[in-house]
Amino acid sequence: MKLDPTIIRALSLDPATTTVSAHGSSGFNATAKISTTLKNGPRKNYFMKTLAAGKDAETMFRGEHASLNAIHDAVHSLCPASLATGISDDGKIAFLVTDFLDMSSPFSSSNSPSAGGDDCEDDDVGSSGMSLAAKLGKLHTTPAPVPEGYTERVFGFPETTCCGDTAQPNSYMRSWAEFYSRNRLLAILEKCERNHGKDGEFRGLVERVVEKVVPRLIGDDRLNYGKGVTPVVVHGDLWSGNKGRGRIGGKGAVEDVVFDPSAVYGHSEYELGIMNMFGGFGKSFFDEYHKICPKTPPVEEYQDRVKLYEL
Repeated sequence: MKLDPTIIRALSLDPATTTVSAHGSSGFNATAKISTTLKNGPRKNYFMKTLAAGKDAETMFRGEHASLNAIHDAVHSLCPASLATGISDDGKIAFLVTDFLDMSSPFSSSNSPSAGGDDCEDDDVGSSGMSLAAKLGKLHTTPAPVPEGYTERVFGFPETTCCGDTAQPNSYMRSWAEFYSRNRLLAILEKCERNHGKDGEFRGLVERVVEKVVPRLIGDDRLNYGKGVTPVVVHGDLWSGNKGRGRIGGKGAVEDVVFDPSAVYGHSEYELGIMNMFGGFGKSFFDEYHKICPKTPPVEEYQDRVKLYEL
């Protein structure tokens, strides 16, 4: 396997001391490990995804690149940082390169052997000491950044993101109810109609949810008793298949991590729709999580909101 010159330039690698090999698997991408020798002697690993170049591939990787870095900036130990994304010199391949996430070691000790870790990193760097519930709670109580060109926090994201292979528009809006209606429910409806044709009954059901249910449960005058909610970074596709335990960049101990995000600056409870729908997060997880990130008032409508976010 040969590494494209674009990637070598993006990471400032020495081709003479760099190798690339297939690593792991993905439902959409080819995946590989890049291994190189740094100028001071030790080895360092990176993780790479590639797809045949095209608008869809570029959109997917730009969205994942921004998503990983938004999460990493808020909670460093929760996911790898993304280092580069782009198109190969010949225009045939789209790529995404991130910190290497070593999930090969079953051990939790920072001195444990790690087949995929970086030789250059010190193994005595401790873990964050935080559980996944604590990390997610921290993520969901850290206000999202103010986007460029705005003077206040808004709902949305700087890039289109993909949940699976479904592109999700993320144009900024000041109303969370409007964002969820237009950029999630109606956007998915319109994609279904483009792909499968129009169905009047189905459109009517979605429009009723937008017109009746959304204002009733997450309207601007409803959430937090009309005080609204602060946009936070949400992973956007957090289910049991997108979490695990590993060492980010070969540093420290094995700990809880997430990957393959489809992020948005949104209502924290939006995260819980997919988590609840696919399972893998038990009562003890949510008990710990909600001690850090409490349910949004009115609390008695919490379960109804989570059901709405499953749509």
